[in-house]
Amino acid sequence: QVQLVESGGGLVQVGGSLRLSCAASGRPFSSYAMGWFRQAPGKEREFVGSISWNGGTSILRDSVKGRFTISRGNPENTVYTVYLQMNSLKLEDTAVYYCAASWNPRAHSDVHGYEYWGQGTQVAVSS
Repeated sequence: QVQLVESGGGLVQVGGSLRLSCAASGRPFSSYAMGWFRQAPGKEREFVGSISWNGGTSILRDSVKGRFTISRGNPENTVYTVYLQMNSLKLEDTAVYYCAASWNPRAHSDVHGYEYWGQGTQVAVSS
């Protein structure tokens, strides 16, 4: 059974930090690219960042560059973890954040190229 479970969301003030985690199991996710997307109320889901199968390449949307980083943890008992470190948070970062996995091992931003998705975790930034 494939599972992607996000955690780490919450309420934070402008300028604060959060680290999101995604625990993926049920497939050999060490050979998958992993991505983070977000969706704010009334808006379409948008790409945030992606990391390649081996962690060697990562890409981020322009509006989060310099503030967010994406990384992969070491697998434990066939559970693969990916992180999204978010610093200097802004009001416009408020959204539900989703973790996703892609058969394409290269980091990419194509939402339609991600086959597995988590349920999402809410991030709310307040002033």
